[in-house]
Amino acid sequence: MHDQWNRPEDALNFIDDFHGQPAVHLRSSAGDRAIVLLHGAQVISWIPAGGSERLYLSPRSAYGEGQAVRGGVPVIFPQFNQRGPDFSLPKHGFARNYRWSLDGVEHGPQQADAAGAARPVERASVRLRLAQDARTQALWPHDFSLTLAVSLQPQQLVLALQVDNTGTGPFDFTAALHTYLEVGDIAQASVAGLHGVRYLDAVTGTGSVAGDDTLHFAGETDRIYYEVPRPLPLRAPGVELEVAMEGFRDAVVWNPWAERCAALPDMPDDGYRRMLCIEAAVIDKPVTLAPGDSWSGRQLLAAR
Repeated sequence: MHDQWNRPEDALNFIDDFHGQPAVHLRSSAGDRAIVLLHGAQVISWIPAGGSERLYLSPRSAYGEGQAVRGGVPVIFPQFNQRGPDFSLPKHGFARNYRWSLDGVEHGPQQADAAGAARPVERASVRLRLAQDARTQALWPHDFSLTLAVSLQPQQLVLALQVDNTGTGPFDFTAALHTYLEVGDIAQASVAGLHGVRYLDAVTGTGSVAGDDTLHFAGETDRIYYEVPRPLPLRAPGVELEVAMEGFRDAVVWNPWAERCAALPDMPDDGYRRMLCIEAAVIDKPVTLAPGDSWSGRQLLAAR
């Protein structure tokens, strides 16, 4: 993957091929890099300047129309898993399975910080769009527009998802950014910031409130944390990362562990050792959009 970055220094972004799929290669002037497939608008690589790959991508993943790519950041819409208003939909909906259109690629200085102070920050970004067509209407009879903006900033990857109701009637949806993170050794990884957060353990089917601030991993983990109030720091050997969310109320923490991983045809048997999903999500309370209304959510990954 990394050899594909041997390009002229002024090639800050370009369309190229990745496993037979068109992909946008982003590089900021600071040296941060990312690859985004048009298929699924899926980020499949993020390398902060001076650092190493931070996203896990299975070497056995399939690519192509109708296929779900195992790794990176799949966009889950209009239903997370089978938790949502329409149980007839495919697991995790359909947005990750179709090619999105390129809506804009840009790079240059960002002139103001969050407080409005002038502060030049070099960034590179791409915006992709998916709207209803005959394929989506056959699965989900609503008019919509999805926009995903992927932005590289120094040591940060920011993903912003916007949902627009372009039809004449309301609809409900659940959604997530199903982020696969590279951890090196899951047995030595931990996620903090969870104390007091209510969660559902999908492995045991039971709910509880997190009594400890930090979650460690010794077996299959599949938890939905509701109303997460703070960023979630991830620690593993050689990895320090913070996951922050805006608009997304919930977070999913998932690792399939050995037995379940071995049953996944697009994962190596030991792939679970190197990955952990921390997903920005809206699951517990589906979003209702009236005609003409919009919803947006952001996930920020910051390397430390």
